[in-house]
Amino acid sequence: MVLGTRGSDLARTQAAMVERALRAAWPEVEIGVEIIRTRGDEKSGASFQLAASPKDQVGNLGYEKLGQGRKGMFTAEIERALLDRRIDVAVHSAKDLPSEMTPGLELGAALARAAMEDVLITKAGGDLAALPEGATVATGSVRRQHQLRRVRADLKVVDLRGNVPTRLRKLLANEWSGIVLARAGLERLGFDCGSGELEFEGQALCVAVLSMADFLPAGGQGIVALQIRAEDAEARRFLAAINHAETLRCLRAEREFLRLLEGDCGTPVGVIADLRAGVLTMRAQLFEETGDPRSATAQGEEPEAVARELWESING
Repeated sequence: MVLGTRGSDLARTQAAMVERALRAAWPEVEIGVEIIRTRGDEKSGASFQLAASPKDQVGNLGYEKLGQGRKGMFTAEIERALLDRRIDVAVHSAKDLPSEMTPGLELGAALARAAMEDVLITKAGGDLAALPEGATVATGSVRRQHQLRRVRADLKVVDLRGNVPTRLRKLLANEWSGIVLARAGLERLGFDCGSGELEFEGQALCVAVLSMADFLPAGGQGIVALQIRAEDAEARRFLAAINHAETLRCLRAEREFLRLLEGDCGTPVGVIADLRAGVLTMRAQLFEETGDPRSATAQGEEPEAVARELWESING
């Protein structure tokens, strides 16, 4: 069985997590990993324009449309390798996947969800409220940009690209007060966000976990998603042994909400599903150009039905 993933430190770490889980469940199966360079990796140091609408980005447009838009730029080449049978399982950060599944592919499994919060990394310490008036904070997420300005309208919010180490280096090299990153990615790379500080390349940095009341995360944040060919029953059987069923149900709900919303990287939306005692509770936060975001909640048992109720509520 061949796993396919991007070449960043985080992507390799996540692929190694999958490999270890599969080896434990299926010790007789030989497992390999293929590193695949994506267009997003090639453009990781620069800004690039999103398509005019989410449907123009990737959408349900077939094999030849893979890779249009920012989200597809981090997954398209891996999906192409899967469709071409060069790999058997694509390992993704779930929030990178377009909300419309590429024809011929499906989600085969998900690992247990890691921490969902965003974190503020600073050089001087303190939380968001402690930043000086007019401070500069960098993030590559449109959602986080809106959330930052809602909490601190005085902040100067600038764009940020690159993998996790590159983003940390940019913080050290610039006169920025802080950057915002996903907690899960940092912790998978070995940084302890709960301690309030981390060391990177000999430099001490401070970490503040941001409240999900203000910083509702992106759909799929903290989840490693495993994608397979829809007709590959053998891969589906292997992945069933390592699938975290509760996480996959939550991911299905979040992805369906984004699909209905036609939302991807260019949409300033946070959405999270939580499963307890068989009941899914979903929350969403959708930002407009100005003013407070639209917010909604929904509950139920079937992921797609709860997602549709949430979508109808937030659009009502």
